[in-house]
Parts: sequence; C-alpha cells; structure tokens
Amino acid sequence: MEIEKINIAHKFSSFEDYWSPKIVGELNNQLVKVAKFKGEFVMHHHKNEDELFYVISGELYIELNNKTLYLQAGELVVIPKGVAHKPYAPEEVHVMLFEPAATLNTGNVNNSLTVSDPDTI
Repeated sequence: MEIEKINIAHKFSSFEDYWSPKIVGELNNQLVKVAKFKGEFVMHHHKNEDELFYVISGELYIELNNKTLYLQAGELVVIPKGVAHKPYAPEEVHVMLFEPAATLNTGNVNNSLTVSDPDTI
C-alpha cells in the first residue's frame, strides 16, 4: 500500500454537487469526507453515530432543537448521536466530515438527498 498526501483544495475542485459527501480517506473504521453545502438540508439525527463537521471555507449554520450554531472556516463541531440537527448554508461552504463508515448523510431520514454509497475521490 502506497501512502500519499491528499490535497483538500484539489478534491473540492473536482466536483460541483451540493449535499453529496465524497470519501477522501479512511482511518479506524471512520471515513474522512468532503462536501459542498448550499441551501437547506433536512432535520435528522444519527441513532448510533457521532458526526464531526469541520468548516474548510465559508460559513455553516447547524440548527438544533434549542439553538443554531454558526461555524466559520477553521471551526468544527461534534454532533453527538441522537441529537437532531439540520445544516444549512446561505452561500457555498466547504466542509470536512469525520464519521463511521455506516453513517448515512441524512441519518434517520431517507429522501432524495440520501447518499447511501458515496463516491471516493
């Protein structure tokens, strides 16, 4: 197995679609994903998995039941399993995600935004 570095900016430039995470790495049964967000997502939760959102560029909002989080480039948040959340971004935001391999992007909701088999880029 050859070990190679990953250029995150290059990975983001390789796709245009929103709300469709792409796998860029794996460690300890966790996937490292990148995604572009813009607009509204869906309120959902993950029954068995925590989810980490790290903002690479732009601004991300995450609506919770009792407040809305605001994240800027260089900031991250861990959403614990079972906590309902809805990410949204008025403008394009680039996000890195760390989550178990079995995690669906829409959690307990299955709709047109669900990506059950993300591409590896």
